[in-house]
Amino acid sequence: MAARTVKVEFFFAGGCSHCAQAREALREVAQFSPHVEWQEVDVGKNPLRAVDVGVAGTPAVAIDGELVFKSAPAPADLRSAIEARLGKG
Repeated sequence: MAARTVKVEFFFAGGCSHCAQAREALREVAQFSPHVEWQEVDVGKNPLRAVDVGVAGTPAVAIDGELVFKSAPAPADLRSAIEARLGKG
């Protein structure tokens, strides 16, 4: 059986310093597993994707297309959410 892949989308706004800080910490966490696909979505360039997921503000994080964090989570919280999706939590 093939290992499951979890898609993590980080929604940000260009020029947002809070987004930039969160992106660095969260990207590191997401890369702990080869089964995590990290994608960064600039809401200014891809507003329809943000609307589809329900993003109302940035930064925000969706996992497998579901808005899980409406603001930047603590890195440990993101890792826990990813592990739960991978079946390790």
